[in-house]
Amino acid sequence: MNWVAYGPRALLFRFAECASDAAFHRSRAIAAELEKLPPPGLVEFTTAFTTVLLEFNPQITPRPTVLAPQLLARFQAALVTEMFPGSIKEIPVSYDGEDVGRVAAAARVNIGDIGELHSRPVYKVYMLGFSPGFPYMGDLDPRLHTPRLASPRTKVRPGSVAIGGEHTGIYTVESAGGWNIIGHTSVKIFDPTRAAADGRDKAMFFLSPGDRVKFVPIKMR
Repeated sequence: MNWVAYGPRALLFRFAECASDAAFHRSRAIAAELEKLPPPGLVEFTTAFTTVLLEFNPQITPRPTVLAPQLLARFQAALVTEMFPGSIKEIPVSYDGEDVGRVAAAARVNIGDIGELHSRPVYKVYMLGFSPGFPYMGDLDPRLHTPRLASPRTKVRPGSVAIGGEHTGIYTVESAGGWNIIGHTSVKIFDPTRAAADGRDKAMFFLSPGDRVKFVPIKMR
């Protein structure tokens, strides 16, 4: 594990070289450590596949690099902590996406097999990004690994379940997007009204890094 200054107000720690089960475990352990005992002046932290970014309030912590050695030691110690699997969140999906035929052709399977192949794994939420609450999830069946569209769509509706390369995700707001849309869900992955009702900003996100997800096909009549 190593770190670098990420501008004057942030630190970037790298805990793995590539996405893997081990990297996922490390990400969860470091996030748990930061939530348990955040360092002085921490504004927020953002986990990714192999890194975690810590942003600080300069009025409280004007020189974050002073904290880096101590944080590095804490994170390394946290990696030996046993992390128990969280509960599985089920998300119903209608596999009726615009690109389901394209994905089936690339995988050399029948269109009807896409839902079965996609819904078989229990996915890990590695990170959120791109748009509010957009989950990058693995591990996708290798047969479904499909390149992004050559020309992104200018508009993708919320709830679109999609494949981009080796990952799957869910569009949370109307936006442009180049992932292959294989289905749709009615679950609101991002809903600001939940935060207002709950009183916590995190409540607006249905999924968080470290969550596990099971897609449940909706049988079409």
